[in-house]
Amino acid sequence: MASSVSAKPFLGSSAADSVSAFRSLPSDLSRPSLQFLIRTPASRKLQIKAAGSSFGTHFRVTTFGESHGGGVGCVVDGCPPRLPLLEADLQLDLDRRRPGQSRITTPRKETDTCRIYSGVSDGVTTGTPIMVLVPNTDQRGHDYSEMSKAYRPSHADATYDMKYGVRSVQGGGRSSARETIGRVAAGAIAKKILKEISGTEVLAYVSQVHNVELPQELVDHETLTLDQIESNIVRCPDPAYAEKMIAAIDAVRVRGDSVGGIVTCIVRNAPRGLGSPVFDKLEGLLAKAALSLPATKGFEFGSGFAGTYLTGSQHNDEFCVDENGRIRTRTNRSGGIQVCSDMALFS
Repeated sequence: MASSVSAKPFLGSSAADSVSAFRSLPSDLSRPSLQFLIRTPASRKLQIKAAGSSFGTHFRVTTFGESHGGGVGCVVDGCPPRLPLLEADLQLDLDRRRPGQSRITTPRKETDTCRIYSGVSDGVTTGTPIMVLVPNTDQRGHDYSEMSKAYRPSHADATYDMKYGVRSVQGGGRSSARETIGRVAAGAIAKKILKEISGTEVLAYVSQVHNVELPQELVDHETLTLDQIESNIVRCPDPAYAEKMIAAIDAVRVRGDSVGGIVTCIVRNAPRGLGSPVFDKLEGLLAKAALSLPATKGFEFGSGFAGTYLTGSQHNDEFCVDENGRIRTRTNRSGGIQVCSDMALFS
């Protein structure tokens, strides 16, 4: 019986290097002998073969496109068949993400009109990969001509050059926030699936801008609605604090500067049992997705870092049975992760 050994090159090493140890073995295996193979370590240059543009396993999302290329979008694999899905279902969330909506967002003008090219027939999903494309219509590559000579601070220009030896000068390419269009389109599909299966609802709002912080007690996460969030341009559900946040942005905008903020997300009626130990915990998966967003520098779940100010007995979420006979917790400092049935809170 013939057999073969195949070595796959990894990080720049050649197949010949990988199997050289086999070639050094004696051809006459019946002759008793003892041989040691000593290989001198050779320095090799680390070669990066690919970039990570996909997330998920069963519901897998791959985003594509660049800020000033022909367009951006996503391919979603794992969507179940016979799910009602129209381009209008995605457009609602894409319109919320669209630039140029108000004076506190980027001035770039894009319609961000999406088109579904595959995976949907007669208004329902077919179970095959869904491709969504959003054309770029306001490309202004000439605005970045100076970036070919100098790296922008706190951007990915230098990182891409050092890692790949090439970069997209126009708008940063894949490192642009425009990459998130694919995530928004895929997220709209995911929300529709979860709503159909378990009545899951996902909401997010701005809870802090610079040093203007919305007190948690002013927002009821059990009754919060999308209309409350969408009632102002900064998407803060409290009108008074929304005005303070807008004023803080305006104060630095007129100086040509910018400020950061915090987004709080809540998930209601999440299915129980999401996530798996040890490296696939739900918190870890959500953190990976959130921290891969451009300019994201922190992620908290439940009480987050503030939980360090409490003792263990103070921080524990005690179990109880509610009026409907469901097992819940009296508090939600763990962010709903213990039972994953009522509300998952992270910011």
